[in-house]
Amino acid sequence: MHPTFKAAVAAACLIPAVHASAQSAEPGNLPLWEFGLGAFGLSAPAYPGADDRNNRVLPVPYLLYRGEVLRADQSGIGARLFRSDRVEFDVGLAGALPSDSDDVEIREGMPDLGALFEFGPRLKIRVADIDRNSRVRAELPLRAVIEARGGLRRQGWTFEPKLAYETRGERGLWSVEGNVSVVFGDKRINRYFYEVQPQYANASRAAYGADAGLMLTRVGLFATRQLNPDVRLFGFVRYESYAGSANRDSPLHLKNSGTSAGIGFAWTLARSSRRAAGYEPVDPVTP
Repeated sequence: MHPTFKAAVAAACLIPAVHASAQSAEPGNLPLWEFGLGAFGLSAPAYPGADDRNNRVLPVPYLLYRGEVLRADQSGIGARLFRSDRVEFDVGLAGALPSDSDDVEIREGMPDLGALFEFGPRLKIRVADIDRNSRVRAELPLRAVIEARGGLRRQGWTFEPKLAYETRGERGLWSVEGNVSVVFGDKRINRYFYEVQPQYANASRAAYGADAGLMLTRVGLFATRQLNPDVRLFGFVRYESYAGSANRDSPLHLKNSGTSAGIGFAWTLARSSRRAAGYEPVDPVTP
């Protein structure tokens, strides 16, 4: 699969979330599906602890679907298996963009890092309703990490407990979310990022065997602004600390912190006349 196409596929997993997270309609008045075009620019570390960056500008189509079970919305792509007023349990899919080792100096001569897809269960808890437009939620996702590079291969598991605060303006014209999370990974995903096998060792990159454990601590801020009923802008900034990570001694671990930022838009081209029945997710203050 061509790297640009892999990046576009991973991006298509992200656009529904950033567009739907601030829809202004009331839960019972949302269309069952929406189709549109989106584009975003992203700058992020090539991998956690990298000195080089991954910069992308990508246009992608997107589809929102708000079924009782199957969904592609602000929570990602997946299936909602249980829902109550305070708790929701689903199985979902997320994506991350690839990195070419030729563009990452410390990894030169090593295998590329392919596009990553994360699939698995997630428990969401509505912790507190601050007021009509603001709430606090917790998430407990456990994800299998699957790499798309010359086929599909599993690259371990991650666990990312998260606490988020979200608020919106009247009529849903804008929304803001702040969140903090920590990411733990098993030995396999840490080996994927930080292990240096003997055949890839050199004078500046000693052989290293990675361990399971903490990968990073993350703080993020995400915001959207509606321009009209069909067009919405979005942006985010994120700070990550790798100082306490289990593999900070790896020669591929070059920085103790990293920042990511992105900006984009989503433009709805068509929507169904049929309304989404019984649709009210635990997480967003705006569906």
